Amino acid sequence: MENERISIIMPSYNSAKTIERAIQSVLAQTYQNLELLIIDDDSSDETCHIIQKIADERIRLIRLKQNGGSAVARNTGIEVATGRYIAFLDSDDSWHPKKLA
Repeated sequence: MENERISIIMPSYNSAKTIERAIQSVLAQTYQNLELLIIDDDSSDETCHIIQKIADERIRLIRLKQNGGSAVARNTGIEVATGRYIAFLDSDDSWHPKKLA
C-alpha cells in the first residue's frame, strides 16, 4: 500500500458544528497521500463556508444541488475519487492520527 493514494469520502449535511474537527483529523494523518472529498448534501448552514476556509490542496468540496441523503453523497464521492483505496468518514466523527497508516 505504500505510496498509494487513499480517497476519503465525507458526506456532509448541516455539519457546521462538527466538520472542522473531522477535517482536521484527516489532515493530521501520519499517512499523507490522500484526497479528502467532501460531498455537501445541500446544506443550509455555514458548512461550506467552514470547509472553504481550510486551505489544503488535498480537499475537494463537491456541492450537491438537491438533498439526496448520505448514500447519494457517498456514491457521488466514489464516482469522482482518484485514489486506489476508499475510506469513509462521517462529518461528525474523527480519526486517530494513525488510522490510515
